[in-house]
Amino acid sequence: MWKTIARRLLILIPQALVLSLGIFFLAQIMPGDALRGMVDPATTTAADLEAMREAHGLLDPWYVQYASWMRRIFLEGDFGRSIRHGIPVTSVIADRLVNTMRLSLVTAFFTYLIALPLGLWAAKKKGTLIDRGIMVYTFVALSMPTIILSLINVMFFGFMAGWFPVAGSITLQASAEGGFAAFASRMHHLILPGITLALLGTTGIIYFLRSEIIDFENSDFVTTARSKGVPESKIYTRHILRNALLPIAGHAGIIVVGIFTGSVFVETIFSFPGMGELFLTSIVARDFPVANILIMFYSILGVIAVLVTDIAITIIDPRIHIK
Repeated sequence: MWKTIARRLLILIPQALVLSLGIFFLAQIMPGDALRGMVDPATTTAADLEAMREAHGLLDPWYVQYASWMRRIFLEGDFGRSIRHGIPVTSVIADRLVNTMRLSLVTAFFTYLIALPLGLWAAKKKGTLIDRGIMVYTFVALSMPTIILSLINVMFFGFMAGWFPVAGSITLQASAEGGFAAFASRMHHLILPGITLALLGTTGIIYFLRSEIIDFENSDFVTTARSKGVPESKIYTRHILRNALLPIAGHAGIIVVGIFTGSVFVETIFSFPGMGELFLTSIVARDFPVANILIMFYSILGVIAVLVTDIAITIIDPRIHIK
């Protein structure tokens, strides 16, 4: 297994290089640049604009800019400076990364809290009204756009009911107080966007768990256990659920990464200062030093998630080996 891990990590290096080249080239062919949205047309002349572009290296050929970008990253550990914010990219991303990690963990918690009982319940009540109701929920959630559900939750639970905040990640008062007040305020700001993402992310787990349980109920080893008089509760916990939960537990890393990368619209609608909201605003503002690093981060995170998933499956079930 260790050889596989080392091989995957080594393969990640050329993958990251090819990916970075594609990302940088696509950013170069996009129209406009960040400087156009930062200058005042009334006071900035064309010569001043060209001088600013030269100072930021935007007039160099794309391959020169790319080589300089790679050299700074790998030799100097410098990920560049945000054109929009005027500070290092790492400083721009640091706080947003922590917020998005919190949102991803809360969303994953709500996702499994909702999906596992519903999947188990649907399988046990197969063919009944309860099963049909849960399946209707999965179809509605699968077809529901993230933007629509986010706007509905903001309208009803944010503005009309006033139960949850609809902007920010913490109140100024709680931030100043710190301690438990800060923790409670952060959790209060995370619940509504976390549940919004969770409601849309449970469909695959519910459907897959229901199908797995139904398949294992008719398997030979379950039939044998029942013929030996094993109690139904033990059959479900030791045989059916243990095998049905294996793929879901193994894919937990991919699910968390999917939540991590799928929070762009939710963070934007809830005005939540996370990486998804930062990515969207960076694209709109043509702040490519930030956008390029974010795309690289998401892509590498996805590759690592697949590797972690393979390792997790082998730990959960030693009978499975990755090659």
